[in-house]
Amino acid sequence: MTLETPFEIGIFTFGELTRDAESKPMDAVARTRDILEWARVADEAGLDVFGVGEHHREDFAVSSPAVLLAAAAGQTKHIRLTSTVTVLSSADPVRVFEDFAMLDLISAGRAEITAGRGAYLESFPLFGQQLDRYDEYFEDRLELLLRIRDENPVTWKGTTRPPLVDAGVWPRPAQASLPIWAAVGGTPGSAERAGRLGMPLYLAILGAPERFGPLAQLYRSAAVAAGRGPGRIGVTSHFYVAETSQGAKGTFFPHYSSYIEQNMPRAGRLDRPSFDAWAGPRGALFAGSPAEIVEKILWEHEILGHTRFLAQVGLGGLSQAGTLRSIELLATEVLPAVRAALQG
Repeated sequence: MTLETPFEIGIFTFGELTRDAESKPMDAVARTRDILEWARVADEAGLDVFGVGEHHREDFAVSSPAVLLAAAAGQTKHIRLTSTVTVLSSADPVRVFEDFAMLDLISAGRAEITAGRGAYLESFPLFGQQLDRYDEYFEDRLELLLRIRDENPVTWKGTTRPPLVDAGVWPRPAQASLPIWAAVGGTPGSAERAGRLGMPLYLAILGAPERFGPLAQLYRSAAVAAGRGPGRIGVTSHFYVAETSQGAKGTFFPHYSSYIEQNMPRAGRLDRPSFDAWAGPRGALFAGSPAEIVEKILWEHEILGHTRFLAQVGLGGLSQAGTLRSIELLATEVLPAVRAALQG
């Protein structure tokens, strides 16, 4: 399959503050400094996208993606800057749009928003919202965010915040239309909504990649039924690449096991055979040599037809040197090979 536009590859992080053997978490100041270095190196190496996600917990460093991305904008030149994700259910869409419009102006048109409902629920009580209105908050505020993007002034009435009447929302972004992606973890209704609304879609691949094929088809079918174009699909996955397969897996396993234990405890304890299975040719984990990473991206592309891949880097307290080398290999070895295969 030949793509009309080049396949995009980028990196993202939630800024996990992994605990060491003495249960001491990583220092948030150092972690933030490291993340900004990832952005600089990714930009200099030629990657396409840099993203940071939002959490409101003691084990994550990033609560405001727009603020950290603005700092990254001042230290980069070309790379696109996106939230991964903005927890829209517990945010004011007016403020979200204003923040990312400012980011777009600072970065000269490189900003994007990824809107999601969030995998954690801590933001709801923190901002005084009711958990039993979880879906209502997201649907209501997504509608408003899209309206603000497409209309100015905007008149809107919903159920989760006061109405707007002929309200101007400023500043406007540098881009004619600020890209707003939808993040989906595997819910058919969410994929259908994104297609119906004409939003590009991120699929967070954490289980068997094949099971996401029907979601991609549902998304595209919903877009066509709504009279829209087919839309773009991006894939996000856990990631580490090194020069050799054995070296990558041997280095990454203890860190990834720690990440699963601390940040994804519902997945259970991760032993080495399970890790190797997840990192195998048909598993969801991208951990291996550049050739293995390329092969898996192309295999998933056959299933999903996606045009963007975002690698979640720096997991489990991996060293800064190891993370930076992984980013460089992604840019210099993986990205050119994937583009050559898909543009051939």
